[in-house]
Formats: sequence, C-alpha cells, structure tokens
Amino acid sequence: AELPEGLAIAGAPARAAPEDVWVGTAASLDQVPAGARVGTASLRRRAQLLAARPDLVVEELHGNVDTRLRRRENGDFEGIVLAAAGLRRLGRQAEASFAFATEQMTPAAGQGILVFQARSGDEAAEAAAAASDTRALTELTAERAVVAALDASCATPIGVNASLEDVELALAAFVGLPDGSEWVRDRIEGDAGDPAGLGRTIAGRLLDAGAGELLRRAEETL
Repeated sequence: AELPEGLAIAGAPARAAPEDVWVGTAASLDQVPAGARVGTASLRRRAQLLAARPDLVVEELHGNVDTRLRRRENGDFEGIVLAAAGLRRLGRQAEASFAFATEQMTPAAGQGILVFQARSGDEAAEAAAAASDTRALTELTAERAVVAALDASCATPIGVNASLEDVELALAAFVGLPDGSEWVRDRIEGDAGDPAGLGRTIAGRLLDAGAGELLRRAEETL
C-alpha cells in the first residue's frame, strides 16, 4: 500500500471482472468431491477454500496461467482457482467452470484493475488522470485503504472487494488463517465520496473483531 516518494497512482482504466473462478469439472464448490486436490499459491484463496471446505487438499501451484492450466489438464489437480480477469485477458475465459461469489471467495484488493503510475505532477500523470475510470479508481482507493489500515501485504490472507453503484459504495472484506480454521468477514455500505474513509472504517471493525491477532498468527506460519 506504500508508494515510493514522488510517485502516485494517477488513474485506472475500467475494471475487469474482479472475481476468482474455478477451473475444473464441478459447477459449484459444493459439487467438488471430498478430498479433491486444489492448486493455488495464494494464501487468501487457500484460507477461504478451507474455511468453506476443510476436507479439500489445497496444494501449492506456481507458474503462469498456461502452466497452471496445463498441470490441471495433466491430472495434478482436480481443480485450480484463478482470477477471472487473467483468463479473460489471455482469451481463455471458457476454461472457467464457475465464478465464486464474493461472500465465498473475496477477491484480492485491486484484482481486475490495471493502474497508471506516474511521477506526481508531471504531464504523464495528468494524461493518465484524464483517461481514468471513476468507478475503478474509487473501488481501488477503498480497497487499498483497507490493506494499508491492516498493515497487510500481497502475501497476507486478506480479501477486499469494493463495488460502486451510483453514489453508494459496498465494501466486503475477509481476514483468516491460511488453514481456514479461523476467520472474520464484514461488509459495509457508505457514501462513495470518501472511499478511503470507508476502507478505514471496515478495517477498524475487522480489527475490533480480532483480525489483528489473526494476521499476526498468519505471519508466524509463513
């Protein structure tokens, strides 16, 4: 959530689908066979998969999207979890069997968003701001505020997703242990005029519910 001095996020184009998707034969998580091997390198995905289905065997899966898809095709896994936006940008969205609901698999902060980063105040920043999508930037601002308030990183089992509708901003968040044994979820709605403030509000509620202790324990397992 921290940027180098002199650099700023100048804008963002329209957001692609932020959801995670399942690649496998099942049409829902409930249909995945007991004990199925699931591939993901994400602690956030691992935590939420095991929170919903502690019987699953979640194993490490690294590499680019093509490599991950190939390993599932070769029978290494019954299913894998990927970002919908990544599959679509590669023209492989048909590989997805179903998309997870935000309440079941909260996406990573900023998932599906590309950002324009530039030196503060120069012409590139002004051009990027002019080409920016208001909805995407508002959602990103709220999500980054949660990550910053929780002092989290890309390796932390945290999910954050904002959704702007007219002037209302809905914000959902998840914090849990990588083994899925403990977690907290929250969701709030508020005025889209202060997305960072809304992000800090839900972060405070998560901390009050014990998210700080969960994150400390999660860090100890890394």
